[in-house]
Amino acid sequence: MKLFLLTIGIVLFADYGESKTPKQPNIVMILADDMGYQDVGFRGSNILTPNIDKFAKQGVILENHYVMPQCSPTRASLMSGRYAMRTGFWKGNIIPNEEWGLRLNETLLPEMLKRNGYATHGIGKWHAGMYTWDHTPAKRGFDTFFGLYLGAQGYRSHKRSGHVDLREDYHDKDGKFVDDIKFDLEGKYSTYLYTDRAVEKIETRDKTKPLFLYLSYTAPHSPNDAPDDEVKRFASQIPSSPKQRRKYATQISIMDEGIGKVMKTLENENMLDNTIIVFTADNGAFYGKKGSNFPLRGGKLSLFEGGVRAVSFINSPLLNTTGYTNTNLHHVTDWYATFQKMAGDQPEKYSKPQLPLDGVDIWESVSNNKPCRDEVLMNLRDHKMIQDSSEHEFLVKRDEFDLEEDFGELGDDEFPDDDACDFFVIRWKDWKLFKGTYKVQDWTNKNSLSDAKFDRSEDVLTGGGGTGSGIKLFDLSKDPREEHNVADKHPDVVKSILEKLPGYMKNMTKINKRTRSKEGMKGNAWVPWVENKK
Repeated sequence: MKLFLLTIGIVLFADYGESKTPKQPNIVMILADDMGYQDVGFRGSNILTPNIDKFAKQGVILENHYVMPQCSPTRASLMSGRYAMRTGFWKGNIIPNEEWGLRLNETLLPEMLKRNGYATHGIGKWHAGMYTWDHTPAKRGFDTFFGLYLGAQGYRSHKRSGHVDLREDYHDKDGKFVDDIKFDLEGKYSTYLYTDRAVEKIETRDKTKPLFLYLSYTAPHSPNDAPDDEVKRFASQIPSSPKQRRKYATQISIMDEGIGKVMKTLENENMLDNTIIVFTADNGAFYGKKGSNFPLRGGKLSLFEGGVRAVSFINSPLLNTTGYTNTNLHHVTDWYATFQKMAGDQPEKYSKPQLPLDGVDIWESVSNNKPCRDEVLMNLRDHKMIQDSSEHEFLVKRDEFDLEEDFGELGDDEFPDDDACDFFVIRWKDWKLFKGTYKVQDWTNKNSLSDAKFDRSEDVLTGGGGTGSGIKLFDLSKDPREEHNVADKHPDVVKSILEKLPGYMKNMTKINKRTRSKEGMKGNAWVPWVENKK
């Protein structure tokens, strides 16, 4: 049976005609965490990813699939179908103990699919809010959830700052919510656990319903940890410098092997003929460390291509055209609109209002290689949109504390954003424009991460507000590495793009200031600490 994949992991049950959208498919979405653009075999990496390579080549590689430059914002956009400037995640990641998350008026992807008859299961990393129980995944549309609420944890301890954050959440036969914290799984490597749980959910699924499986691996996010025997098995070909690279490579290879097991289970269950599978990373690898985004500029936290153009593919026998690289413009918000149409959702039938979507239905684009959009907002940030409030939603002001002391076991992959930065970054057709202030990251050489170039003469894109001042424009069709600022040569293009800014600003969500709380660390575990408002 021929295997076909879809970039974030989607499994479908549907009859499909040449121009017909699949109806009520099974959907399997697979996310990697902080994975480099170049760190797959089909891009020439020496990291072993035979399963990803196979399924990507048999399906459609999505070359211009954009995400956000950090974990929480990408997940919020995937779950809501909306840009970060609408969800409030324009500010960046949720840091542990912060009292905000995806607002409860958002109809999330699993919630939308569930009301259309899907069985919905979430596995792995949530990172979209946990300060109240109502913000946790099994209260946001997932029938079951197995994984972590926060953004990272020890791969074997399952702890963040000494407290466990690995749990199984569900509603029992009487409808009572159960949060079963898995203290007994200490020592078990989390990537294996997530794969095994995905296999189990496929094998024990309710066969009367289409399946939505969200498999959100934490690999290869920090901490830099992999079993020694697996490092020998997977990474002996990786140079020993930089020293983190071998374990990083092993983290990816273990995930890749898990994806192969999931696909084999789908085959054994006779599901592949009616399945769409999508795989994507949530952002690029952390710049200049263990991962490689070559040949792109920058990495995680950066709005340069290496931070926001994710390694992605889609595979399904329902695709009309396969075995090629699709260069159409796509964004992580698009999957919501695409799956909504497949599910046959009629949002007007429900009392909860449908908030405006930014994503578009991209099925014809990925299936028949038809263009679907010419514009993607990378992000918009404006500190005038932060307001004082005593309410719990969107609390962004961090207490001053030593991150290394509190969260040192995770290294330097997570830290607050620079509050001094306001910016507007957008891609329109082949043009990409930066306006405002934003930290610059440069390039990693192909064969040596230790030779990453840092241009200290230009730490920020300066200015903002003046005519041409503080503006950079790149022509990605000629300059995919974003090396040459051509703003002065194309003032008409700059003017046209900047005219779009007021339209985005009027739809931007205000967020509130508030300090963090540490009340969520109780009884050796992370638990919600704010009472739900009814």
